Amino acid sequence: MTEQQTVDQAPAEVAPQPPAHWEADIVAADGGTVHLRPICPEDAEGLTGLMDRSSDQTRYYRFFGPMKRLSDRDLHRFTHVDHDTRVAFVLLLGDQLIGVGRYDRLPGTTEAEVAFLIEDAHQGRGLGSVLLEHLAAAARERGITTFVAEVLSQNGRMVRVFLDAGYQARRSYEEGVVHLTFPIAPTETSLAVAYEREQRSESRSIARLLTPSSVAVVGASNDEGKIGNLVLRNLLDYRFDGPVYPVNPGTRHVRGVPAYASIEDVPGDVDLAVVAVPADEVADVVEACRRKRVRGLVVISGGFGETGPEGREAERRLVAAARASGMRVVGPNCLGIVNTDPAIRLDASLAPRVPGRGRVGFFAQSGALGVALLERAASRNIGLSSFVSAGNRADVSGNDLLQYWATDPGTEVVLLHLESFGNPRKFARLARSVARTKPVVAVKSGRHGGLTPGLAGTSVAVPEQSVAALFASAGVIRVETVAQLFEVGMLLAHQPLPAGDRVAVVGNSTALGVLVADAVLDQGLTLAHEAPVDIGTAGTPEAFRAALQEAVDDDGVDAVVAVFLPPLVRTSPDAYGRALREVSQGSAKPVLATFLSAEGIPPELTVPDDEGMPARGSVPSYATPERAVIALARVAEYARWRRRPAGTVPELPGVDVDRARSVVLGVMAGSPGGRQLRDDEVIALLGAYGVPLLGTRTATTADEAVAAAGAIGYPVVLKSTAPWLRHRTDLGGVRLDLPDAGAVRAAFEAIPAGDPVIVQEMAAPGVATVIEVVDDPSFGALVSFGLGGVATELLGDRAYRTLPLTDLDAAELVRAPRAWPLLDGWRGAERVDVAALEDLLLRVARLAEDLPEVLGLALSPVIVGPANPWHGGRSLVVAGGTVRVGPPTARVDPGPRRMRD
Repeated sequence: MTEQQTVDQAPAEVAPQPPAHWEADIVAADGGTVHLRPICPEDAEGLTGLMDRSSDQTRYYRFFGPMKRLSDRDLHRFTHVDHDTRVAFVLLLGDQLIGVGRYDRLPGTTEAEVAFLIEDAHQGRGLGSVLLEHLAAAARERGITTFVAEVLSQNGRMVRVFLDAGYQARRSYEEGVVHLTFPIAPTETSLAVAYEREQRSESRSIARLLTPSSVAVVGASNDEGKIGNLVLRNLLDYRFDGPVYPVNPGTRHVRGVPAYASIEDVPGDVDLAVVAVPADEVADVVEACRRKRVRGLVVISGGFGETGPEGREAERRLVAAARASGMRVVGPNCLGIVNTDPAIRLDASLAPRVPGRGRVGFFAQSGALGVALLERAASRNIGLSSFVSAGNRADVSGNDLLQYWATDPGTEVVLLHLESFGNPRKFARLARSVARTKPVVAVKSGRHGGLTPGLAGTSVAVPEQSVAALFASAGVIRVETVAQLFEVGMLLAHQPLPAGDRVAVVGNSTALGVLVADAVLDQGLTLAHEAPVDIGTAGTPEAFRAALQEAVDDDGVDAVVAVFLPPLVRTSPDAYGRALREVSQGSAKPVLATFLSAEGIPPELTVPDDEGMPARGSVPSYATPERAVIALARVAEYARWRRRPAGTVPELPGVDVDRARSVVLGVMAGSPGGRQLRDDEVIALLGAYGVPLLGTRTATTADEAVAAAGAIGYPVVLKSTAPWLRHRTDLGGVRLDLPDAGAVRAAFEAIPAGDPVIVQEMAAPGVATVIEVVDDPSFGALVSFGLGGVATELLGDRAYRTLPLTDLDAAELVRAPRAWPLLDGWRGAERVDVAALEDLLLRVARLAEDLPEVLGLALSPVIVGPANPWHGGRSLVVAGGTVRVGPPTARVDPGPRRMRD
């Protein structure tokens, strides 16, 4: 049934307003932005304009006939929908409606017919695919499972939209019409398709900013004390390969370049506008840029979100206006952007010094700190491919740059200076993908200012190491300081990854060699030889070369650290530097150095590229041996992660997601703000995921306790349900190993308070462990594992991983705590059933992934024994658990593609 066949039906009554989350900003396939929202009656004029601007062929493809205009009845029906059985989304570029997509539910079914109309000038931008994603997401919310579509066979572009979406479509043909039917539940294929399209679109949106053909500086000034003067000077001095237009209504020339009163007065096209005017003038500039059809903005001006609520609202309006007009925004309150590509040569920044051309992409959130960061990079001879300072990160973020650098052939290493994450779930996904081929190094400030209390009914706080675990699971090289950021980046930019952890130490100083050896062992690396190779302070450059070459050629060596002090017999260090460089150039193993010389680091350590910047094979030199080895250790850890298979998220038997969801949604219906689950609710929830629970009943009297114990079977345990007594054996809240009814009665009377008690089967001996899920607002959900006991809790011996958890993640998580030997047969004890622990971790992670309303979960104690069956054939049992639910936070499913603040 085509939409033309339904226009004569009576209009439906208008339902309440659609959900707010159905509105979104979208990045099109060409990198431009559009705004998507549900249709409304006021769109009648826009829809008429869309029809008028559409070609005869486009209208024919959409309506299967030569429809020129929509009748008043058609307009009313198309613009008045109930946002349930009939849903329509429009795409807007500025004030102009450029596309519409809709579905109509087929009566009495879970199927809906879907159709699109995209203006000719905007076809080929991937807008049909975006509309399909958003319509499918809305339809799923309304209980629709299947889309059907009828497309004229000659409309191949629209047929491809449906077939390329990743759904399993059934096709049939009749009289020149292709009939398509496909389920709209997300699949691995459809998600992969969406992610790939997202990557291409967001990458192109950043490319539009970094590769402009022309630049306008709005607020350019002849006053050297103003930022508009500095930006223009940097653009000109860096020899940008394109026209530069100063915009200043008060002067005819700026720095000898003709100026224009408004950006609209510029005679040519403007790809990029750098805005350096007071905050209260920025809105008018954005509107002028919209009329000029500028493609992107770099807003250096401050006075926005950093100033308080009013500034944040102005910032929100700025970004909304820019996105609606097709523009991405860097900033506001930022340092600017740099692209060192010789074909572009873009320095649209305030930086007094920009590093030369290189292979490192660098993102810095802070504008104020950005100058110092670029200065530090330049002083270490780290060449950059591109640099972006996001400032307030109102639009463009580190995630966008990861998308760009993922496929940028000029970028081999990514450095990130982060203060926060706009979308941590997306960051983890992108970083994990990028790090498989390109190292990602990150330093995050605020390491001790954002600890998040545990939400699992415990007083445990998320320790700082959980952040490191998040980076580790995504393959991000976590460093603690800005100095380490560049020291690791220097090694990655110039040397290959090590194949293992075995380090050879070669030098001319015993004292320095011992320092390196100590540092190697301190950082968890392995010494390839029992002692450093020492050629002595009188050793010649030839002896130095021979020792280095022997270490590089040794199959038992994965990396070489060279140490050099000026020799006692006066010999120029240049000869030693040349020896070191030449050995490094011929090596497939990383070579790094602590090259100490009164004359400084010799240029002979550098292999220059065409522009004189250090190329592959250059030997990075560090101020101290310890700093060299720390950098090597971080890189070796990353190399191990990269060699490791990605792992899989396995299918788990005995999981009933629908039953678990009904428990959680039932609680949320009665307590919209969330609460801690009762014990019976916890048992039902965990049971739906196949968590092996001890037999448990609740009793309010001694007789009930005895009856429960008899049903469970002796021996049993009695536990108080009073919050202050739960798990407190020291306060008498837990009574263990009760052999008979008399012991149960006595224990019941002895437990303090008048709360109900839990009667539970007695677990056989084993090792007590603790598994938790903590929802960190900054990073999403984390799964933690550790051994039980006061000492473990006191020392914070917990390991963390982020969702989703793969089989390899679970195996690493069990082995990560320092107390792991207690599970692995320490001092002759029998090894516990590690596989059962891994299976339980996967089930808990799956629960957290499926149910974002679960904000905290703690299983304590989880008692695990030897792998041979005991206690009813179970080697692992869960003796206690608490769960807290509430409105979903950071880890909620992101849904269809959209730009997020």
